[in-house]
Amino acid sequence: MAGGGFVAQGGGRQYEGEVTAFVMMTCFVAAFGGLIFGYDIGISGGVTSMDSFLKKFFPSVYKKEKESHHDNMYCKFDDHVLTLFTSSLYLAALVASFFASIVTRTFGRKMSMLLGGLVFLLGAIVNGAATNVAMLIIGRLLLGVGVGFSNQSVPVYLSEMAPAKIRGALNIGFQMAITIGILAANLINYGTAKIEGGWGWRVSLGLAAVPAIMICIGSLFLPDTPNSIIERGHPEEAKKMLQKIRGTDNVEEEFRDLVEATEAAKRVDNPWNNIMQPRYRPQLVICCLIPFFQQITGINVIMFYAPVLFKTLGFGDDASLMSAVITGVILVGVMIAITFGTTGVGELSKGEANFVLFLICAYVAAFAWSWGPLGWLVPSEICPLEIRSAGTAINVIVNMSFTFLIGQFFLTMLCHLKFGLFWFFGGWVVVMTIFIYFFLPETKNVPIEEINRVWKSHWFWGKYIPDDAVIGDRPSKSVDV
Repeated sequence: MAGGGFVAQGGGRQYEGEVTAFVMMTCFVAAFGGLIFGYDIGISGGVTSMDSFLKKFFPSVYKKEKESHHDNMYCKFDDHVLTLFTSSLYLAALVASFFASIVTRTFGRKMSMLLGGLVFLLGAIVNGAATNVAMLIIGRLLLGVGVGFSNQSVPVYLSEMAPAKIRGALNIGFQMAITIGILAANLINYGTAKIEGGWGWRVSLGLAAVPAIMICIGSLFLPDTPNSIIERGHPEEAKKMLQKIRGTDNVEEEFRDLVEATEAAKRVDNPWNNIMQPRYRPQLVICCLIPFFQQITGINVIMFYAPVLFKTLGFGDDASLMSAVITGVILVGVMIAITFGTTGVGELSKGEANFVLFLICAYVAAFAWSWGPLGWLVPSEICPLEIRSAGTAINVIVNMSFTFLIGQFFLTMLCHLKFGLFWFFGGWVVVMTIFIYFFLPETKNVPIEEINRVWKSHWFWGKYIPDDAVIGDRPSKSVDV
């Protein structure tokens, strides 16, 4: 990501080592934590568009949905209990993030992943067996706790295990797993909607147990990261693990930096207090704004409510560049404005519907090339060890807060703002693009332990970084283990 300040590629310290099969496998397994998040993103919108689900739990919405196109199409699905079914997961993930930060720091990244998977599994069982709206909400809350723990631990795990030169590529595996989870959920919804008897929604919700079981089993076999092992006071074990994942015995330089960073972290009792200090102002601001901007793109409008949105606009059931994102969002707003105006009365022709579908696909593709993976990657790799757990937690908390708000109020906003809602999202994309260009420096190929060098050289953030915060400018220390 180019920003106002630039650090040349490869400008950070390059440690000896290679990309081993061991580290690739561990990162591959850990990235399956993204399946949990992705499946839940994709499954709720399809389920809430199933007639059998609506008839059982939300009969008033089902009745409005079957009304003619002469009624206001914008407001057909405007029901706060229905949207609570989707958004309650993200409210629970928000609360769970506070506890996940403590667990991740105290007991390690893999323990946090295991705990999240177990709670997620319980939520899938409750949802699949639901007989009333209360069970649906309770199940979604449990799923949210699992999402909160996995989103807290998995990006940190991947950043700490991966060599600096391929850290971004491996961390994108988390986003890839999210995308696979969304795709799987959409395919499953398409198939289960055709099940006779009206119980297909149970299969869709219950199959969330599959990614939960995968992350539970996978986390049992994952090693903990050298960073985490050092944090818990086992430097010899950490050095052996670092040698194993780097494929070389010569890890002295990297290990020394890890230990030095850990010693600095131990001098701080509370990472939450620490991240509020002026020297960590860049990380605090970025960890807040990146997830905010990620959600204000409006992506979850499509991820959560695409089937519902298509039905709202009269569709049938079968219905990486930032500039592409801007164009996609604004043009969708124009198409909807032309067709439905401010009254919400109208119907898309087949050609118009296909064109809107094309614009939405371009919008989603652009997000997947940019804000999708990088919204999780950047906050996880910009924080030094002494604030990393707090920084990651802030990222998840802000992300889940705005995910909840958008999930809960989008259909109401659609009802009142009509086509202008899409222009609202498009305007924010312009704002965030300008911010990223000027205020986010490049971090590619920079080891996490040297990330302060990036901030120190930035035209704006450099004034917040004291000289002693840059590892390369401090005298090397020998480490006895």
